[in-house]
Amino acid sequence: MIWFLEGQSSQRDIILGAREALAPEIRIFASHRQDRPEITGLADVSLREPSDDQERLDWVIATAREQGIKVILVGRGGSAFEAFRERFEAENLQLVTGGMSPRTFELVDDKSKFTAEAQRAGLACIPAITVTSAQELSSAYEALSALGEVCVKPAVGIYGQGFWRFKPQADAFRCFANPDSREVNFDTYLQAYSTEAERPALLVMPYMPGSECSIDMVCEAGLAVAYVGRRKQGLHQTFEIDSPAVALALKAAAHFQCDGLVNVQTRDDAAGTPHLLEINPRYSGGIGYTRETGINLPGIFAARRLGLPEPVANWRAGVRIKAVTVAVPVAS
Repeated sequence: MIWFLEGQSSQRDIILGAREALAPEIRIFASHRQDRPEITGLADVSLREPSDDQERLDWVIATAREQGIKVILVGRGGSAFEAFRERFEAENLQLVTGGMSPRTFELVDDKSKFTAEAQRAGLACIPAITVTSAQELSSAYEALSALGEVCVKPAVGIYGQGFWRFKPQADAFRCFANPDSREVNFDTYLQAYSTEAERPALLVMPYMPGSECSIDMVCEAGLAVAYVGRRKQGLHQTFEIDSPAVALALKAAAHFQCDGLVNVQTRDDAAGTPHLLEINPRYSGGIGYTRETGINLPGIFAARRLGLPEPVANWRAGVRIKAVTVAVPVAS
């Protein structure tokens, strides 16, 4: 039996992919800390997780022992579980967090540390200057803007929250009138940033004008055994498995010892050369799209971890998809 703990909303796609690959007699457990029956209701057993972190940890171990669960995939907060890996191993539970040790999370969760480690390892990444004050921010912008367009993002964060692209010609009110554009005049940003003496660390970087590639992969102790790259092309997404971006992602996963269903993001420069943006030691929000290519990543993950034959991958080239919102009835 396998258990998928709370994750992104794509936890639903993880369950669907695993169910498609596993025999009916293999029970799938799913849980969430919120009332999310549209997600967990797809599993054979649906559970509600405790909200307290320590209580949650104890509850997961006790429940897995009682139910005879073999594999536990942490969807969110892998670092908190990784710190207690020995407790799971003592119970003969296979814990999958996204990494093999706390060091993986130390390096990838803080993007300034991630950038420094990637550079040290010789992995192409976007160079960045870490700043924690208005003066440092101003100095970093002055240095980088002489070379081209500049952008900024928090050293710690997800979903691209806090990312802004500095456009000198942007009207000062643009960031309020159209925040989704992620464009702001630097003086406006600096003025707002300066209102507090202390701010969380930021990364100031050269802006790469090329497209992003999001590579979803099944990793085992750093080795990617299955993977698919996704790239947004206008309103659609296209897929790739043999490209420079995918090759870079595989090297990064190996170096940072990724383990489980993980996601690596890259962005191309003006010449089309990919550079690492970040590693997410968890499955992405769009991992479900990859099944349209004939490669069932969640199914491959579940089958291999349970020691079962994995679903056959039949790569379909040229697939293009568009996500749509679907209403899902849930029990009251």
